[in-house]
Amino acid sequence: MYRFHLSTPKRQCMLPIDTLVEEAVRTSGVKEGIAMVFIPHTTAAVTINENADPDVQHDILLWLSHTISPRDDFHHREGNSDAHIKSVLTGSSVIVPISESKIQLGTWQSIFFCEFDGPRKREVWVQIIPPTWGVDDTTR
Repeated sequence: MYRFHLSTPKRQCMLPIDTLVEEAVRTSGVKEGIAMVFIPHTTAAVTINENADPDVQHDILLWLSHTISPRDDFHHREGNSDAHIKSVLTGSSVIVPISESKIQLGTWQSIFFCEFDGPRKREVWVQIIPPTWGVDDTTR
């Protein structure tokens, strides 16, 4: 498994992490398979969405902030229940196909680390999984 560290700049942001996943694929030597990207945090998440227009990221974060804002009636003592809820809605993992030693994303897509309780030091875990069918030296 590949583990990457990053520092998030503010309470809520979306950071593209395609290069981290591509580095894991390149290092693994796997030509075909899948990359599982996992975020081991309860107030952060990972998702795939558009990276051509930064307004999309802005709008996603704006909607999440308006829909799930910090509230005085949340019981969690740390005061970050909104971040936990956003993480549940967004998800802690994504699966990305690998073909010809490259991650396969749509034209406008990127993989994003989503911070909901920053700034913090965070980790991204990437597990590269080769196919189990027809495994030989030419498929790795």
